[in-house]
Formats: sequence, C-alpha cells, structure tokens
Amino acid sequence: MIDPAALAFDIDGVIADTMHLFLDILRDHYDVHTVRYDDITCYRLDDCLDLDGDVLEGAVARILDGGYRAVLRPIPGAGPVLRRIGEATGRILMVTARPEPGPIQHWMNQLLDGQHRRARIVATGSFEAKTDVLLENGIKWFVEDRLETCHLLDAAGIAPVVFRQPWNREPHNYLQVESWQELEQRIAFP
Repeated sequence: MIDPAALAFDIDGVIADTMHLFLDILRDHYDVHTVRYDDITCYRLDDCLDLDGDVLEGAVARILDGGYRAVLRPIPGAGPVLRRIGEATGRILMVTARPEPGPIQHWMNQLLDGQHRRARIVATGSFEAKTDVLLENGIKWFVEDRLETCHLLDAAGIAPVVFRQPWNREPHNYLQVESWQELEQRIAFP
C-alpha cells in the first residue's frame, strides 16, 4: 500500500489529459485530422508521429503557454482522488518537467476546488531534475507516465507508479495503474 503523505504526481498524462488536448490543438489550429491517441506510442512525439516539425513544436508551445481554444480535461477520477489526498495529508505535491507552471497552475486550482491551497506545483524544466525535488520533499512514491523518468526514479530509491498510457507499454517491473480509481485502491488512507 502507498502512503499518501509520501506520494507525489506528474501532471501531464497523469492528472491532465494533455495528449487529447494535443490532438484537439492539431485539429483546431493546424487542420491535422489524421493523428489518433493510440498513434502516440512514445513520449518523444517526433519519434512516433509523422508531423511537420513546425506543427509539432507549435502545438507543444500552445499547450505550455495556454494558447489554444480546446478544453484541457483531467484524466477521469483525478480531481476527487487528489482532493481526498489533500484532506488526508494536508498537501498535494506535483512535479512537472514543464519549464514554468504557467496556465496549468490556474487549471489545477480549479480541479482541486477547495484543496488548491494545499497543493504545490514544482516546475523543474527537465525530467532529470524531478528526482532531486522528490527526494528533498521526502517522497517515496511518484505517479508518472514517462517510463524513462521511472527508471531514473527507481535508481534514486523512489518507487515509480506507472500511469498506463499508449506511450509507456514497454515491459517493466514497476507498479502500474490503469486509472485513478485503481490508484486510489492502492493508497493507505488514514
């Protein structure tokens, strides 16, 4: 069982359904209608999608700066479980490789309705920098969708919890969850 006081979270692909937003941005802003969610089979989008580099970079930049018309939705179940963790532990720690929290901070405050004051987002600017932040905060478990980051966490003694997505289906020995409901069942709430 996972101690909720020693648990932290990635945002994109775990809490925020960023890849569906990416697909919406491709359609709305670049008139690209050929990419499906299941086509995203690796985290580095340029390795698995046949898209013009400018389109790819532009879509990712829109996600980071909030320059899109679509709605960013949470992964189903994320809000209630995070709010429950905030109530139980007094804190919710999210560590992202984004360079700045930017518009995700406001979005997260809305999602955490009532628990947002207990939440903290640390933007590291790189996947590699997540480990130090987690260790400094006494985190023993981290929910992540990028398998390469999970390897770094494991090497540092932090137990990764892989949030299953089409881009992380390679074999691994880490705890894996399919949904927020499954994650909630693995948390030892007081």
